[in-house]
Amino acid sequence: MRHLQKNRKLNRTASHREAMFSNMITTLFEQERIVTTVAKAKEARSIAERLVTYAKKGDLHRRRLAARIIKKEDILKKLFEDIAERFKDRNGGYTRILKKGIRAGDSAPLCFFELTTIKEKTEEEKETEIKKSTKSKPKVPKKKTAEKEEVKETAVEESKEEEIKDTEKTE
Repeated sequence: MRHLQKNRKLNRTASHREAMFSNMITTLFEQERIVTTVAKAKEARSIAERLVTYAKKGDLHRRRLAARIIKKEDILKKLFEDIAERFKDRNGGYTRILKKGIRAGDSAPLCFFELTTIKEKTEEEKETEIKKSTKSKPKVPKKKTAEKEEVKETAVEESKEEEIKDTEKTE
């Protein structure tokens, strides 16, 4: 019986679970939204919320506790400077789980696991994103399509004229 058993094992060893959640949480704070299974997201939620609380307190001891889970120094810095600042007036509820659907391969329920306040893009980032999207689309001038239609029409007219000449010769 599972009395007082709090965590899901997710069919992994303890070291594998620890490494998996460390990678998931690091990616979550880096990208601020990840796609994972619902069971993994529910387990990772408690770790992520605890780390945001550590970041809000911000002292050296809390930074070292967070560094045990987040191994990348730049992500740790982002957590303690940027993310903690966004959640300073909020007491808990730093993450959300939004159901996405079912994975095709094994029918596992997927979800979006994200921070509740996603950083807004600056005007410069929006402009560069627009420039990138417009560069990738090939532009087809309308004149060329109109010319193609004219060529088709003249070809049809020529073929009709040839048919008329052929019928006149046979008569």
